[in-house]
Amino acid sequence: YKRQSRNMVAIAQDGRVVLVNSVRLTDAGLIALEQLGEVTDVIRLAGHHGADDPFYKDRYGATVHAVEGHTYFAGVNPKKGATYFEADRFVTAGSELPIEGASLYVVDTNPPEAILRIPASGGTLIAGDSLQHWHEVDPYFNAVSGFAMKMMGFIKPYQLGPAWAKQLKPDRDQVAGILDLDFQNVLPSHGDVVRGDGAEKFRPVIEAYVGR
Repeated sequence: YKRQSRNMVAIAQDGRVVLVNSVRLTDAGLIALEQLGEVTDVIRLAGHHGADDPFYKDRYGATVHAVEGHTYFAGVNPKKGATYFEADRFVTAGSELPIEGASLYVVDTNPPEAILRIPASGGTLIAGDSLQHWHEVDPYFNAVSGFAMKMMGFIKPYQLGPAWAKQLKPDRDQVAGILDLDFQNVLPSHGDVVRGDGAEKFRPVIEAYVGR
């Protein structure tokens, strides 16, 4: 059995809480979450995430927003897995979002992948599988998973998600466009927070991918 870490972002505004890249919390974690406000919305960014969205829908009646083209499927292949849930609302680049000042950047892979930008702290990106910063094996990995992920090249700072880039082959121009999003910070679903100079820290791997 392999276990690895995932991150969820909770954004509290005007008594409401919006979850991005949902992760089911422990009972103690849920109590802490509820102290932030009412959980009203869940936003799914990654085409291979979303397994915990139904939990928050069921517990809080939250509205689930997924990128147009996302499905909730069993297994690892969206073409073969049976669907078990459907989002309340599908969003695209330009859609109004339940976070003040937020916008989506969508990469047209199959399934699609989105990056959420919020204006806080000079521009902050919230990423799913596209931008990762797993620079070390954290305590939420078990030994098997930590070793395997190192061998497969996942445990590196400031990189494009290896599986996302290799398997889904995102368009080079769309990947290059990430650098135009005016951001300082990155909150990845996989890895640690990147604080400050985010665009410059990810520039080398992005330019290497697009061939510049």
